[in-house]
Amino acid sequence: MTASDNCAAGAAPVEGMVSIRLGAQTFGVPVMKVQDVIAQTAINLIPLAPPEVAGTLNLRGRIVTAIDMRRRLGIPPRDPEERSMSVILERSGELYALLVDDVGDVLWLSASLFEPTPVTVSSAWRALCAGLYRLEGELLLALDVEKVLTLAPPAPAA
Repeated sequence: MTASDNCAAGAAPVEGMVSIRLGAQTFGVPVMKVQDVIAQTAINLIPLAPPEVAGTLNLRGRIVTAIDMRRRLGIPPRDPEERSMSVILERSGELYALLVDDVGDVLWLSASLFEPTPVTVSSAWRALCAGLYRLEGELLLALDVEKVLTLAPPAPAA
């Protein structure tokens, strides 16, 4: 049964979320926004880029802006020996890679389980999340891709 079959049958709409891990926290990215998932790859640094921009990577001949999600969310950096993965997204014809610790499964979650982000979540995380789903034993914070990819301009040089 597909999500559209489920809706046609009168059930609550279903949203697909690609689960990602950053430290001990699980986040979700809407499956329809994800273009690809790739293992760690070489990243080229970009001088004067905003701090959350790790650099660029090459994906089948296309230049992809890599966003360090740990830095974006204010999580301490991972150990340099630990591997990361990239979730590839497209916005306005440009490709972006969200650098994450791990990528899990696609979770098909009922829209009726979606809740607003509670005020107890840090303001930095609330600013980048659309809401949450309560899973068995943990919370999945749903990232708002537009907000995640809207980066502040770099501070002017003093």
